[in-house]
Amino acid sequence: MSIVLKAEGLTKEFKGFVAVNKVDLEVEKGTIHALIGPNGAGKTTFFNLLTKFLQPTAGRITYQERDITGMSPAGIAQLGMVRSFQISAVFSDLTVLENVRIALQRKRGESFDFWRSEKILSRFDDDAHGYIEDVGLGEFINHRAGELSYGRKRALEIATTLALDPGMLLLDEPMAGMAQQDVERISALIRRIAKNRTVLMVEHNLSVVADLSDRITVLARGEVLAEGDYAAISRSPAVIEAYIGTGDE
Repeated sequence: MSIVLKAEGLTKEFKGFVAVNKVDLEVEKGTIHALIGPNGAGKTTFFNLLTKFLQPTAGRITYQERDITGMSPAGIAQLGMVRSFQISAVFSDLTVLENVRIALQRKRGESFDFWRSEKILSRFDDDAHGYIEDVGLGEFINHRAGELSYGRKRALEIATTLALDPGMLLLDEPMAGMAQQDVERISALIRRIAKNRTVLMVEHNLSVVADLSDRITVLARGEVLAEGDYAAISRSPAVIEAYIGTGDE
């Protein structure tokens, strides 16, 4: 399988503290790849480096064999590599339909024109309805986003992300703060949308990681501790020690 996203020697130093140290990563096209690790492992910093919200101290990032190391988040989004955030990023005062329709305006090739007439914006309704149904929010289409439960807000965020037509989705703790019912709903959604996309996700819920992931990279102290499928990772003594410590502690 081809490699869609690759990091080589990725390093980030903050005033003498090395948060990410020479990390290599390869994400295969069409897979769900999980990035896990104990608290303080450097996952968020590494994820922000990959999505260009931080610039690396050293190293190189390529997406579809194109060097994106110096690009902006907007630049990589235009290439089809789009991320979500730990905190749901939706417009609370707008309806579910309006949120997705704003994302679809990208297809016009112009700026996001909030002030455009309803007639102009309605051209996006059919596509918006499709994405909303895909994430299971059809019955909430005219509800204000701020009225949705936390899990449904996350589903709406995924719908707006999908509306950008990404080839690769980067999900930052998609299950954070969710009730079990919402976890099951979003897990099923991720599995469904990954059928024709590549997904890289940071996730703390190891049962979700075990259920969804084709491959897992484990970080600890800013370095790669282990990599493989869940069966191999779960048996690794180094991974077990990183998560639960040794018997002497």
